Amino acid sequence: MSWQETYAIWQNYPELTEDLKQELNQLANDNAALEDAFYAPLEFGTAGMRGVLGVGINRMNIYTVRQATEGLARFMDTLDEATKKRGVAISYDSRHFSQEFAFEAAKVLGAHQIPSYVFESLRPTPELSFTVRHLNAYAGIMITASHNPKQYNGYKIYGEDGAQMPPKESDLITQYIRQVDDLFGVEVGQKEALIEAGLLKIIGSEVDQVYLEHLKQVTINRELVQEEGKTLKLVYSPLHGTGAMLGEKALRQAGFENFTMVKEQALPDGDFPTVEKPNPEDGAAFDLAIALGKKEGADLLIASDPDADRLGAAVRQPNGEYQLLTGNQIAAIMLHYILTAHKQAGTLPKNAAAVKSIVSSEFAAKIAESFDVEMINVLTGFKFIAEQIKHFEATAEHTFMFGFEESYGYLVRSFVRDKDAIQALVMLAEVAAYYKKQGKNLYDGLQELFEEYGYFAEKTISLTFDGIQGAKQIQDLMSKFRTSAPTDFAGYKVEVMEDFASSQKHLADGTIMTMSLPKSNVLKYYLADGTWIAVRPSGTEPKIKFYIGTVATSDEQATEKCHAFEAAIQAFIK
Repeated sequence: MSWQETYAIWQNYPELTEDLKQELNQLANDNAALEDAFYAPLEFGTAGMRGVLGVGINRMNIYTVRQATEGLARFMDTLDEATKKRGVAISYDSRHFSQEFAFEAAKVLGAHQIPSYVFESLRPTPELSFTVRHLNAYAGIMITASHNPKQYNGYKIYGEDGAQMPPKESDLITQYIRQVDDLFGVEVGQKEALIEAGLLKIIGSEVDQVYLEHLKQVTINRELVQEEGKTLKLVYSPLHGTGAMLGEKALRQAGFENFTMVKEQALPDGDFPTVEKPNPEDGAAFDLAIALGKKEGADLLIASDPDADRLGAAVRQPNGEYQLLTGNQIAAIMLHYILTAHKQAGTLPKNAAAVKSIVSSEFAAKIAESFDVEMINVLTGFKFIAEQIKHFEATAEHTFMFGFEESYGYLVRSFVRDKDAIQALVMLAEVAAYYKKQGKNLYDGLQELFEEYGYFAEKTISLTFDGIQGAKQIQDLMSKFRTSAPTDFAGYKVEVMEDFASSQKHLADGTIMTMSLPKSNVLKYYLADGTWIAVRPSGTEPKIKFYIGTVATSDEQATEKCHAFEAAIQAFIK
């Protein structure tokens, strides 16, 4: 079916919601915009779907949400009755239409006699992950576009272990979704009738309390926190999202009392009025926190994204200015403290292990090695870290200590199976208390780690290719890196090239070895100086990403090397 035919169906549908009717009228004479909205369905991948809000099959709206949920429901219809009756937990963030999408999903499930448990108001992604496990639900749905700009929303499906649905089940659900070719024909139940029938249950503070009780496990040295928690000065911003819901309670429960919320960013707001992007990776998102931090003399600034699964931080330097930390640096300093604290307490297991993604820094791996702790590499996507945790529990082969991705996602304790900014908030505050007791702050602590382990530096280059041609441009770039693979970057020879799509490792002498990780569209190069470079398309956005990880004997040298490798990548692309 052409985009024009699809557009005509939407144009002639009499019950289209009023907001979408108005948008169709506004786009009536804009063929390029109409084609982009109707040329293909919004892609549903292993991380769910994410897109711009609006009218059309390539947009986030109640009809594409119904279609996705109908696919999940049809998949659950193939399961035995007892499994199906375990139902689906549903949460949502502060974005526009998030609550509406959550209840639309519940109404589709209800029409299939599948129970749903929907939060009374917005809740963080990690709490949704926890809730799936706590309620023994079969699946979970999180309505969020994470750290994307305000015009986006998204839909993520979680499995029964609280992790994002693994590829096998996700692929099956995708097949069922694609079979739903009549978006307007998806049957939905009525909210009040479903509540009365027990097929839609509203949940709230009772689940919060259980999550907060589990959160007590995150604190390692309670005596330290009680000693320093009253004086350590923190500034926290939820960036208009869900973090305020539990972040403040979590800090107080742990023993941190001397913190201030950025009031302009404390209340949920889908317009994110104080930031261009509600992303703790973005330095501009910290502008208000920095201003407040200078006023309060804060030791540490922390921000979480709208669904509170990612966390960023800035630390006060000797000159009173604030230095933003990278996701890799935050992970390294947290892991070092976790292992140090457990070792000092005599609670570090002999089979301790940490897990990171293949595009994350070797800084944390070096730290783990110094404690005789194994660092396990997995593909990008926190579900693969959750997969390792599940394996650890089944085999007792390792004890999970920490998991992270370079994209500002961390997990300290495994009662959640996704990135958890609330856990990270409490843990990073404890790390800050650890250094404060020594008369230092996190900036000083990071410098000590650099001096001990080397000056690690990382850089991520993200190129966006929107629209109809975007996917092809990304595919062409990946093909170029495969068929015309560079033999060196910035004068440093490529010694090893790993192609995760073919599961092959290519050595410089022509030797080809087989790799054990699952297949994925990722390339990784290891250079003669110890630098690594990776290339991968994003799983949730129209982007291709280039990752650089290097190490040197000084911060300046490491930064210079990153710049040189970035220039080499840009030159190869052009």
